[in-house]
Amino acid sequence: MTFAAHRWMFTAPGAPLQRADFVAHPGAGEVVVAVAGCGVCHTDLGYYYDGVRTNQPLPLALGHEISGRVVTAGAGAEAWLGRAVIVPAVLPCGECDLCRRGLTTICRSQKMPGNDIQGGFGSHIVVPARGLCPVDEQRLAKAGLTLAQVSIVADALTTPYQAVRRAGVEPGDLAVVVGAGGVGGYCVQVARAAGAQVVAIDVDARKLQAATADGGAALALNARELDAKALKKAVADFARSAGLRSTEWKIFECSGTAAGQTTAFGLLVHGATLSVVGFTMDKVELRLSNLMAFDARALGNWGCPPEQYPAALDLVLDGKVKLAPFVETHPLDQINHVFHAVHAREITRRAVLVP
Repeated sequence: MTFAAHRWMFTAPGAPLQRADFVAHPGAGEVVVAVAGCGVCHTDLGYYYDGVRTNQPLPLALGHEISGRVVTAGAGAEAWLGRAVIVPAVLPCGECDLCRRGLTTICRSQKMPGNDIQGGFGSHIVVPARGLCPVDEQRLAKAGLTLAQVSIVADALTTPYQAVRRAGVEPGDLAVVVGAGGVGGYCVQVARAAGAQVVAIDVDARKLQAATADGGAALALNARELDAKALKKAVADFARSAGLRSTEWKIFECSGTAAGQTTAFGLLVHGATLSVVGFTMDKVELRLSNLMAFDARALGNWGCPPEQYPAALDLVLDGKVKLAPFVETHPLDQINHVFHAVHAREITRRAVLVP
C-alpha cells in the first residue's frame, strides 16, 4: 500500500522550507509512519542557519524527533502495522561488527532521519522497522500526554538519558548540568530520577526557574552573574552543605555553545566525568592536561541505542520526567515561522510540529 504524502524540504541554508508531495511506500523491512509530531531540535537549526552539512545532499526534509502510527508495512515488518511508535533519532543497521558488539551508536551504516534519510517534518515518513519504540497508548493517556508530545523522547530525552546512564549517575552523586533548557532540561530531570542532587547552570533566568520549579534541580546558578571561579566555588559550597562528595562530580555540557563548553571543562574536579551532549561548530581552547591532573574522563554522546528507548519512555509514563511543561505544539504548515521563532528564542519550550 502507498500513501499520498507531503513533507517540507530544506533546499539551502536560510531559504524558506518548501512543501513537496511524495508517495510513501515501504520496502522490505520498512514501515510508513503517519507522523503525529516532530520536534524542532537545535541540530535542525544548525543545518538550517549555521551551514552544518547533512549527510544526504539537499533537498532534504529535516526532523529527527518523530512519533506517529504505522499505517503500512513492508515484507517482514507487518507486526508493526497500526502501532503507535517513536522513531529513534539514530537507527543502527543491527548487522555490522560494531552493532554485534553493542556499539550501535557508532554504526557506520546508521540512518538518522533528516540527515541520512528524509526526515519527519511531513505527513508521513518511511523508516526501517528495526529499533522502533512502541508506545503504550493506555499508559500515555493515563499520563495525560499525547502521541505528538512524546516525539521529543526521540532525542531531547533519550540523548541525555544515555549520557546519564553512561556517566554512571547514582544516588549520592552530584550532577552539574550546563545549559538547562531543551536537552539540558531533560538532563536535569533524568539525573534527578537517577538519584543525584542536580545543579543547573544557564544564562537564561527563565530556564533556570523551570529547571528548579519543574525539573527538580536543587540549585540554579546564572553564569552571567558569576565568573568561572565563582561558579565552581558555588557548586563546591552546595556539595559541602548537602553532604555530597567534593570529588567525582558528573558534569553534563548540554548548551551546545563555546561558552558552555568552557564553563563545563572549568568545573572538573578529581575523578570527575565530563559528558558532552550539546553540539557547536565553534572551537574552544582547553588545557587537556586537566583531565590527567584530575584523573577525570570526558565522554562524547551521540544519540541513544534504540534498545534503551523503552526505559527512557518509562520515566515519562511513570511521571518521573515531566514533558508537558517543556513542550508546545504548532501546526506543521507554520514551520518557517516556528524555525525563526525558535532560533530567535521567542519560543523557549520544545516546539513540536503537528501535521
